[in-house]
Amino acid sequence: MSSSGRIAWRSPSNIAVVKYWGKKGFQLPGNSSVSMTLTDCFTETTIEYSQKIASSTPSFSFLFQGKKNIDFETKTGRFLEIAFRELHALKNFHLQIESSNSFPHSAGIASSASSISSLALCLCTINRLVSNTEDEEHFLRGVSHLARLGSGSACRSVYGGWVLWGETNGIINSSDDYAIPVSDFSSKIFSTWYDAILIVSSGIKQVKSSEGHKLMETNPYKEIKFKTGNLNAVKFLGALNSGNTELFRNIAEYEAMSLHAMFLTSDPSYILFRPETLQIIDKLIRFRYDTGLEYCFTLDAGPNIHILYPESSRDRLITFIKLELTPFCEDGRWIDDRIGNGPEQIQN
Repeated sequence: MSSSGRIAWRSPSNIAVVKYWGKKGFQLPGNSSVSMTLTDCFTETTIEYSQKIASSTPSFSFLFQGKKNIDFETKTGRFLEIAFRELHALKNFHLQIESSNSFPHSAGIASSASSISSLALCLCTINRLVSNTEDEEHFLRGVSHLARLGSGSACRSVYGGWVLWGETNGIINSSDDYAIPVSDFSSKIFSTWYDAILIVSSGIKQVKSSEGHKLMETNPYKEIKFKTGNLNAVKFLGALNSGNTELFRNIAEYEAMSLHAMFLTSDPSYILFRPETLQIIDKLIRFRYDTGLEYCFTLDAGPNIHILYPESSRDRLITFIKLELTPFCEDGRWIDDRIGNGPEQIQN
């Protein structure tokens, strides 16, 4: 049994192509979702753990980017309360947690996915060390389950490549409780895709994702969204498997726009688009029509745009982004990312 030590994990964000928005039960998705794990948008979390002799009450400290952050510390505390109920061996420990992002947080690039998944990876690793268990086979599934309890999208960041979350017809081991990787069933066409993330705004969203999910409870189009999401998940997995880029594109852009339609039809309604968001979308559609270039766009719960594309489109698309799209980005900023291999333990 290890009584003290230091564990660190780097975990990437992900971009959901088939979206889930709205929950059932406790942190269970209203519909299945499919995502692409990224590479360069990641969170690094380090935990120094030490056993407490005089007390069986767990405690922790938290720093974000080397500084105190009360909001993030509160969120971390809420997640730790859940984690301590799941991982009993950690109850007698003090955890000194430090976290940092490689990209803007709270701006609609699923920062909770990378932050919670990296934290869950550290906690589960420590739990395995202090309880002296070596269950490698089910380790990642357990991490995905724990991460889901803190952030739904976080359960998908535990794996690299293409990932499915939600019980889905015809997919063995698919579950609402945890995510599963589906890259092994996908065409090689989609194994090297890129994601150009256009930062329209790095500011904090006016409506947090947790609040938006709650507003779905009274949204009159909720059941339609759940039904179409489940249907699109099955269709999208089929597109991944067959290499059908046209179906991939159609589903991706429909899902992006229908997600933001849920914001508009909530009560009270809200808009996460910025004027620049719509201008970029218009330019992307026109450029694709004029050139026939292969790519599609999607958005998360925010104003920033993700352009998903294959290697064959890279040179012309990057030139177009730099010349035509960066004027609509905050300080001309965009992130050149790509499909990734998933989390990495960076220090033991």
